[in-house]
Amino acid sequence: MPSRSLAAARRRGARPLAAALAFAAVSAWAQDAAPPAAPASSPPAPVRNSLLDAPLFYQLLIGEIEARQGQPGTAYQVILDAARRSRDETLFRRAVEIALQARAGEEALTATRAWRGTLPTSQEALRTELQILSALNRLDQAAEPLRALLLLATPAERSGLIAAVPRFLQRAADPAHGARLVEEVLQPYLEQPVTRVAAQVAIGRGWLAAADSDRALALAQQAHADAPTAEAPVLLALELLPTRREAEPIVNDYVVRPDAEPALLLLYARALMTLQRYPDALQQLQTVSRRKPDLAPPYLTLGALYLDLKQPAEGEAALQRYLALTEANADASDDDGADAPDGADEARASSPAQGRVQAWLMLAASADQRGDYAAAERWLAKVDDPQRALEVQARRASMLARQGRVDEARRLLQTAPERGPQDARAKLDAEAAMLREARRWKEAYDVMGQALQREPDDPELLYEQSMMAEKLGRIDEMERLLRRVIELKPDNAHAYNALGYSLADRGKRLGEARDLIARALELAPNDPFITDSLGWVEFRLGNRARALELLRRAYASRPDAEIAAHLGEVLWADGQQDEARRIWAEARRRDGSNEVLAETLKRLKVRQ
Repeated sequence: MPSRSLAAARRRGARPLAAALAFAAVSAWAQDAAPPAAPASSPPAPVRNSLLDAPLFYQLLIGEIEARQGQPGTAYQVILDAARRSRDETLFRRAVEIALQARAGEEALTATRAWRGTLPTSQEALRTELQILSALNRLDQAAEPLRALLLLATPAERSGLIAAVPRFLQRAADPAHGARLVEEVLQPYLEQPVTRVAAQVAIGRGWLAAADSDRALALAQQAHADAPTAEAPVLLALELLPTRREAEPIVNDYVVRPDAEPALLLLYARALMTLQRYPDALQQLQTVSRRKPDLAPPYLTLGALYLDLKQPAEGEAALQRYLALTEANADASDDDGADAPDGADEARASSPAQGRVQAWLMLAASADQRGDYAAAERWLAKVDDPQRALEVQARRASMLARQGRVDEARRLLQTAPERGPQDARAKLDAEAAMLREARRWKEAYDVMGQALQREPDDPELLYEQSMMAEKLGRIDEMERLLRRVIELKPDNAHAYNALGYSLADRGKRLGEARDLIARALELAPNDPFITDSLGWVEFRLGNRARALELLRRAYASRPDAEIAAHLGEVLWADGQQDEARRIWAEARRRDGSNEVLAETLKRLKVRQ
């Protein structure tokens, strides 16, 4: 006689497909629950009956049918009861899954706690409970399962698990509360030599998430002192580096080691690039490629950096080397960073397939810049990724514009297919960029106006429109637009810098200009272009020594032609004309078409 629940399911008319799927799920559970078959050569194992008896079979069948017929509450209760009776992790997992699919967080938490109560040594149950507590933002209840999980771990697993503790708490509404919880849970492991460094770094990462860089830095320094060859303190130091330069000695102590992990050197190079310390980044990338000449990812980053520094020959050589290394193993695993240390995800390059697309696009851009349009087209023709189709068309449009075929280039962009609203915006951005490059300022201004009609309060669009207004001599409008950007996004360093530099360059309201640029530098410390702006306003204010100090620092960090123009002019005014000529000559070799450099040399009547 069927059970009352099963009879009710029949009266509702269970769909055959749903029943078939449910039966498949039950069969899969039965296979998981049964002991594995012994190899043919082994003596026959004692016969063991499956845990799947008739009542349990019907119970699971009913639960799965209810789930597929849109009755998650009933399905959850039935499957959870079956899990308790059978003491099977697969069924507890399924009960949690049903609750989560129904967005019933409390029920999911109840199921995990029932799972733990039935199987107290289940690490999976503990991990699941922690994930649900994190999603529910119930960190006050996380300490006990965290301690239990750490106690259950083997000595070999424990340090890795300690390193993962901050991830369980990364969604904390109050990061400081999360950091205190990490410190409380891990306190006992600070006393044990085997786990001390892992605990120090994990606690440091918790405090870094809570924006307490002082505590995070102190813990990184302590961990490095306790274990000078360990990688975990170096990773924490790299996370601190953008805001705390005091963390850099930890990194430097490590990277000079001949056995330093290449992934960490690559991470360091990328951090330096973020800080716009390009010569230092270049040195680290060259070190990696010298120590590991057959490691592909550094060459991709190296190529991008060389091209950004206007060194096309070196950039193209690095990219060609990347392609040679990845194409030789095109059918191998895409995980170039498989041996990277735990936590160094940022150091792992993108897959070789995606890396090759990036390399082709950069090589096309480089060939375009030097006027070899046939070579640029050959590189672009290799890109068959639909996700990059618009980018390829934008590059083709740029090439047409360089050849004076601007109207044709615009038509190419305007008729490019759109997969969604984001493509419509990208097309306008690309068209405006192409028109700016062609110095058709009014048309670029109008295109940006079209984009602003769609998104009138977009800070990026307003900023770009302000730059076009300046080119058209509409200075009042430029200032209005930049102040609107600052109003919408008070941490936009570029808006403060652009407004301050514009005032300084015109010799207007120099005190206000300096304040604006100083604010920009607070928001983006060490940015060489903002440092250049501050040097320029100091020069306009008559503070020549201070101007030289700032401009030399900016040029050392980023040997850009515009920075070179300003540094050279201050040197020229200071009577150091030979050095000024040398710097200008360097800049012309790198970027002879730079407008600011050309205007400076013409105004000062300097012949090179």
